[in-house]
Amino acid sequence: MDARSPDLIPDAGWRADAPVTKSLPEVNATVAVPIGGIWWRRLLAFVGPGYLVSVGYMDPGNWATDLAGGSKFGYTLLSVILLSNLMAILLQSLAARLGIVTDRDLAQACRGTYSPPVNFLLWLACEAAIIACDLAEVIGTAIALKLLFGIPLIGGALLAALDAFLLLLLMNRGFRFLEAFVIALLGVIAVCFAVQIVAAAPPVAEVLHGFMPKSEIFTNPEMLYIAIGIIGATVMPHNLYLHSSIVQTRAYERNDAGRREAIKWATTDSTIALMLALFINAAILIVAAATFHKSGHSDVAEIGQAFELLSPLLGLGIASTLFAVALLASGLNSTVTATLAGQIVMEGFLDLRLPSWARRLLTRGIAIIPVIVVTAIYGERGTADLLVFSQVVLSMQLPFAVIPLVRFVSDRRKMGQFAIPGYVAAIAWIVAGVIVVLNVKLLVDTLFG
Repeated sequence: MDARSPDLIPDAGWRADAPVTKSLPEVNATVAVPIGGIWWRRLLAFVGPGYLVSVGYMDPGNWATDLAGGSKFGYTLLSVILLSNLMAILLQSLAARLGIVTDRDLAQACRGTYSPPVNFLLWLACEAAIIACDLAEVIGTAIALKLLFGIPLIGGALLAALDAFLLLLLMNRGFRFLEAFVIALLGVIAVCFAVQIVAAAPPVAEVLHGFMPKSEIFTNPEMLYIAIGIIGATVMPHNLYLHSSIVQTRAYERNDAGRREAIKWATTDSTIALMLALFINAAILIVAAATFHKSGHSDVAEIGQAFELLSPLLGLGIASTLFAVALLASGLNSTVTATLAGQIVMEGFLDLRLPSWARRLLTRGIAIIPVIVVTAIYGERGTADLLVFSQVVLSMQLPFAVIPLVRFVSDRRKMGQFAIPGYVAAIAWIVAGVIVVLNVKLLVDTLFG
């Protein structure tokens, strides 16, 4: 049977000079999917990609923005975390749909639609986002190593480069092994913050009220800056490329029925995983609000500062250690997903294939240089500002991934019967519009405010 859905015209809507190669060919269709039988066995076969994607929604960059938002504004920005998570659930379901239906990841779909100059610009924008994400991972990992083992930040940043080989080890054991590693670390992070939430004992009524949107978020430039940083840290652009690729690791039947079921289970997987990301992001902000904002420490935006204050303020000796352990687990997990995303983006846009260890060392090197320079000149305070700024950079790249994605999954020439309904397309375009408007306002406020 043809690799594409039978009701799709081969190459309809795609440029003739953009040949399709398998995304992540070394693991494409390598995870078996049972045919028939009990439903939960089929769901379990699809469990994994959503958790790899969710890692990007709780990486060290989120910690900086969530800590800053919680300590300065209390529970107010919980509504932003909820909104950005709902955006993420929608957009990730669209990314999975694109990959399953077209056998193309988002980067390949862009290359198959746009002209070479446009593709090159899109690639540059996405690489900027990946470097910004990598920057956050390097800083987060270096800070965690300092907090746990006393390693200087510059030394920790250099050690972070060695994790370039972690993905190689995991991938050699099989994609399921990689997914198990990621899920285990996510469990560590969740347990660490569950303990801290219990110790912080935040008032439930205030927490629930924080999930209600407030107009001051948009009118207060300082609050808006952190809010957009949270959106950038949560709805991460390179994760859309990642998800559209790794859903294809499942060996579902490449026909209408197989694709329909794959879309259902892949969407379920990513939705459940992103609810875990919502819990962890909200937990970071809630702990910051209940611990720092409540005690008058409204200027806590640095991870190191939070580490020092957590145990004394909570009265729990292990709280700071749990915080640092979760941060290290977050940095390690983010390394894996950013590596895969970088490979997908480079191969999809440019059809340029580098050994994964070479690409990882290259991107790590690009991220490590500014960390070392800023640390040497400004110390830890500079790295904290750099961490928040990196998340705003991520947010600025979002339209360049979101707009093509929504356009592709709405196109019946490309998607056939699997094109999203009009009301879903309308919601998706509203999400894209909100992201663009917020980013334009941020630029105006930053340049002229």
